[in-house]
Amino acid sequence: MAMAKEIMGTSLVQKSMFLPSAKYGLNQNKYWVLPAGVSSEKMKNLNNKRVVKKTATTVAAVSEDLVKSVPPVEKAVKFKVRAIVTVRKKIKEDFKETLVNQLDAITDKIGWNVVLELVSTETDPKTRNPKRSNEAVLRDWSKKSNVKAERVNYTTEFIVDSDFGVPGAIEVTNKHQNEFFLETITIEGFACGPVHFPCDSWVQSKKDLPGKRIFFSNQPYLPNETPAGLKALRERELRNLRGDGKGERKLSDRIYDYDVYNDLGNPDKDYDLVRPTLGGEKLPYPRRCRTGRAPTNTDVHSESRIEKPSPIYVPRDEQFEESKQNTFLFGRLKAVLHTLFPTLVATISKNHDFKGFSDIDSLFNEGLPLNTGLHGEVLKKLPMPKIVNKIQESSQSLLKYDTPLILTKDKFAWLRDDEFARQVIAGINPVSIERLTVFPPVSKLDPEIYGPPESAIKEEHIVGHLDGMSVQQALEENKLYMVDYHDIYLPFLDRINALDDRKAYATRAFFYKTPCGTLKPIAIELSFPYAGPNSRSKRVVTPPVDATTSWVWQLAKSHFCTNDAGSHQLVHHWYCLDNSVMLRTHAAVEPFILAAHRQLSAMHPIFKLLDPHMRYTLQINVLARQSLISNEGVIESCFTPGKYCMQISAAAYKNFWRFDLEGLPSDLIRRGMAVADPTQPHGLRLLLEDYPYANDGLLIWEAIENWVKTYVNRYYPDASIVQNDSELQAWYWEAKNVGHADLKNETWWSKLENADDLIRILTILIWLSSAQHAALNFGQYPYGGYMPNRAPIMRRLIPEESDAEYENFMANPHKYFLLALPSMLQATKYMAVVDSLSTHSPDEEYLGERSHQSIWTGDADMVEAFYEFSAEIQKLEKEIERRNKDPNLRNRCGAGVLPYELLAPSSEPGVTCRGVPNSVSI
Repeated sequence: MAMAKEIMGTSLVQKSMFLPSAKYGLNQNKYWVLPAGVSSEKMKNLNNKRVVKKTATTVAAVSEDLVKSVPPVEKAVKFKVRAIVTVRKKIKEDFKETLVNQLDAITDKIGWNVVLELVSTETDPKTRNPKRSNEAVLRDWSKKSNVKAERVNYTTEFIVDSDFGVPGAIEVTNKHQNEFFLETITIEGFACGPVHFPCDSWVQSKKDLPGKRIFFSNQPYLPNETPAGLKALRERELRNLRGDGKGERKLSDRIYDYDVYNDLGNPDKDYDLVRPTLGGEKLPYPRRCRTGRAPTNTDVHSESRIEKPSPIYVPRDEQFEESKQNTFLFGRLKAVLHTLFPTLVATISKNHDFKGFSDIDSLFNEGLPLNTGLHGEVLKKLPMPKIVNKIQESSQSLLKYDTPLILTKDKFAWLRDDEFARQVIAGINPVSIERLTVFPPVSKLDPEIYGPPESAIKEEHIVGHLDGMSVQQALEENKLYMVDYHDIYLPFLDRINALDDRKAYATRAFFYKTPCGTLKPIAIELSFPYAGPNSRSKRVVTPPVDATTSWVWQLAKSHFCTNDAGSHQLVHHWYCLDNSVMLRTHAAVEPFILAAHRQLSAMHPIFKLLDPHMRYTLQINVLARQSLISNEGVIESCFTPGKYCMQISAAAYKNFWRFDLEGLPSDLIRRGMAVADPTQPHGLRLLLEDYPYANDGLLIWEAIENWVKTYVNRYYPDASIVQNDSELQAWYWEAKNVGHADLKNETWWSKLENADDLIRILTILIWLSSAQHAALNFGQYPYGGYMPNRAPIMRRLIPEESDAEYENFMANPHKYFLLALPSMLQATKYMAVVDSLSTHSPDEEYLGERSHQSIWTGDADMVEAFYEFSAEIQKLEKEIERRNKDPNLRNRCGAGVLPYELLAPSSEPGVTCRGVPNSVSI
């Protein structure tokens, strides 16, 4: 014991797992005894490495020269080390879970317990197998089974040899009946200091997942630098995560694999619910997470559906945590109630359109019209009338919509042309605008099918709005801008307009940059499919000069906003596109996440970097497939393209999506909104100087890029290291060739040959998962919750004098306008959904934050660099606040003008119209 105390006592150098070796990380195989007469304090002074100030466990290292003369310990002895295991408990348990937990508490005493075993980074020279501790059981599980706390700490002790080395992994066996969420494990008692294991994973019962769960320490290793004791475990864990691509996945599985989107339809229920498979030669599309469900009875190529509330498989660790799930379920309850009552009203009342704007206002002031035929016999016939009545009595607020932000500063802002133009650059879809360089613009569609490619707009339409300039002068001075949805909608218009209660155009909107730096709309072009030389396939509407043209102009703006809402939701927000073709969020990011889990070990430094930016994305995409983008889902029900929505999305992916140009600077240059200029901040000059999305976005882009550059250069000082990193290369290859298999042969894919390539790829992915998604998502209810501002669907075309409806339009344009907007059912269903989609959950992690902030990696320099990144994010948030108070920035400050906060990094929970989460989490 005396020798053990000497080995484990204060004479040992307390070298933290945080501290890197000469290159990075920990020199795992060296343990030193201090020479006689040399104090620990003196040794600290010899260390010339940076120490993370925020990490209390960080201590000094020993110089190589000082310890060369120290003789090794000749005989190994055994000693104890302690593990502190943090388990996160569920806040609420159902009856079955409570019962099983009580059973686990009882059986834990008889050996059905939780067992841990330490694995060293070193191998035994005799057996060549990793050195292992004894198996140790978590203490006091039964005693603490009734503790009411979010986190419960358990302890256990391991017996290890003095030549055990540094623990690099822990294997866990759960002999209980229930799974449990393992948050962290900290090992104390080794000479190297505390060893941290950030786990954040569900540990399944042995009956559900035979074998042991593997958790690695926070120490990062490139594949070829993996310690001998961890190599086999590293490979085994990746094999487990990949699975074999066979069979139906269980909800408890942790297997990541690919499949096509073949589960959006329901052919067994109705032929009209058949939806084509997305992914493949006919309709190229990114791949989604495989579930392995059986095919439908009527179509062997379609996967059988699971309808809500039954869950669809995602790997267990990708599922929402409890607070997130509660927030989402609360939003779903509101959506159900907000949809239930209008549905009943629509069923029992012939007139379920909005009769006036006061009807729309009443949704925020009074709530849904519960008294309109809902009492008496109708309410009694509901499946659960008592529950509904109870909700009515106790939670009236659930039946009432919050006032959207667009109404708070100026109730009539949505009517103003300047606000219509401002939202193009500072609203919820600021990524479609482009500088006009050719007049008139030209379509890229096949003229033999879609007619003459030139736009119908002419100089006489707009010259009066150009402050005395000619069109050519305005082009040369970068004064003309356009949002063009002509090519994406035109091929589908005949099919869309054949649907019930849907009418659409393919639109273009033109804007002029005023001397004060704002935009004003100068024309909207409305197009139909070409039907011959004498057809009225194109129409140009300009700002009003009288009462009639004022209503025509308002209808034209609404039709454009409907195109914009569809493009935003189906293309930009769901994954990609505008005319300049951009990868966006959700679908196109999913393959990179699947590939990361399949090919990058949890101990790979790049996985550690990407980890917070992948949180919840697979789960939210599954929920989208189940409720939003599926047959009769919210997208089909509430957006003009109806059942053709996802085919439009696939067409955009096929014809426009590119991975090499979706970074913010490249996108701005491609859309003509900026030009390269190395003398300017961010290396470019904005041609529309007051462009809130771009101005704030460039701050965040640069902060992300600098952080990624620091991180990547730490591990890849030489191009050969990038090229020889087998896991890294497999990740990118698989994301491209399997996850985006339909476009794998495109020549524009970025290469991965050096650190600069890797920095570019990672910066793009982090930008898309965080800031890009935030800019496109969290303004949906604040701007779109007031349906006249941004109607997702239109039900009437704009009448011309020869049309039968023209007389009704002239007699009562106000009524005609309301009839053209969505019905009460369509509007309230859409509002309920975008309210949920715009909500931050209480457990959100925002840019510059991450769980286990000081121990997510064992590399001290990278922990410190992350704190610097976090400080930079806080600094730029203050800059955004300053900009929003600058009266010279009229697109974000002024009377009745909403500040632009969609890229302000932090937020409170709820619908705030601000906040940049790390990941696509809603």
